[in-house]
Amino acid sequence: MTAKLRIIEVERITLNVPFTERCERLNAREVWNWRVSEITRVVTDAGIVGYGETLPHYTWGRVSDEAIARVKGGNPADFLGDDALGAGLQMALYDVVGQALGVPVYRLFNLPKVRDWCPISWWNIDASPEDNAAEAQEAVARGYTSYKIKARPWWDVFAQVEAIAQVTPPHFRLDLDWNQMLINAGNAAPVLAELDREPRVAIYESPIMQRDVEGLRQLRSKTSRPIALHFGDPPFPVVARDQVCDGFVVGGGVSRVLREAAQAAAFDKPFWLQLVGTGLTTLMALHLGAVLPFAQWPAVNCLNNYADDLLAQPIEIVGGCARVPEAPGLGIPVDESALMKYRMDPPYVLPKPRLLLEVIWPDNHRRFYADIWQVWTDAQHGNIPAQARGVRMATHPDDGSRAWADLFTRAQAGPVVTRI
Repeated sequence: MTAKLRIIEVERITLNVPFTERCERLNAREVWNWRVSEITRVVTDAGIVGYGETLPHYTWGRVSDEAIARVKGGNPADFLGDDALGAGLQMALYDVVGQALGVPVYRLFNLPKVRDWCPISWWNIDASPEDNAAEAQEAVARGYTSYKIKARPWWDVFAQVEAIAQVTPPHFRLDLDWNQMLINAGNAAPVLAELDREPRVAIYESPIMQRDVEGLRQLRSKTSRPIALHFGDPPFPVVARDQVCDGFVVGGGVSRVLREAAQAAAFDKPFWLQLVGTGLTTLMALHLGAVLPFAQWPAVNCLNNYADDLLAQPIEIVGGCARVPEAPGLGIPVDESALMKYRMDPPYVLPKPRLLLEVIWPDNHRRFYADIWQVWTDAQHGNIPAQARGVRMATHPDDGSRAWADLFTRAQAGPVVTRI
């Protein structure tokens, strides 16, 4: 790389990237704004152009005006590893330096390569057994062997697992993420004991409150599956001392990922790499996974949610693993036509869908909610039974009727409980 290489331009291009048809419907309840992808384009005086991605409504770090001003005029190599730059800018700088040196990004982490193919997972927001089964069938067709689903007390998790098992081969595996919604070990133990009997179930993520060290210790002694926690909660010294989990969810900027991966490796703990976005973000995860020995669990990138990966050619996925690119930089060019096609105007936010959410139990006890965060709050307060058989959620878009509007207004003030 020439010593004179310097950054002459940094551009942020915000896109509205479509979801697949099914994910468009599923994501409307909670993550509709994940369609918004901010692409950072870095140009150097040598004509090298690098790209990175930020999901501004999810990211670990946005790209600020101050970060852009700080790097302009500088040598991109001087900023590698600086997590304060934000996701897209940091990624783009690694892409630039890799291209300038003629090496793939993984060579810039100063670690030996341990794999050419990285495990990768299909992912969806919480969904009905039928939708989960349809997604699982597509995952198998696309070369995936692992599927991470959101387990929620407003869905019958046993029915979800059974529906997926009916349409997938025996080697297909499921990871279940509760986001702490089973709350305590008393709720979780019987649920996990029953799920332990399902051969496709592989890993449980955050089944109860992560701060509950003793509860997690009890669960580990009662289940035959690994329990995963988001790294840092509880603090790593507590995890290592009290053995409260079997592995981690690791994400964030490059320096943070390398640091947490090293700590996990010191105690032989595997982890998922969780970097969420389109094909660009998935490429960055592959380069990290190539050099991190304990990135052994299938990475969660949510690539499958998008109808367009924004890449000039698709990432190759075979046998549940994605090939690590060997070309310089991120390794697969950006599809410039997609940047033109999906470009959006400010304010770079999509309107929140007007939805009534209805949770239905087999005895026809029903609760209506004005948005998903009300449901989350009710569940975290222990007001929704832990994994009741037969429970379902129905989504009712605004149909323009007076009855819908009246019920929505009532639900905004708090859950509306009915029985029919």
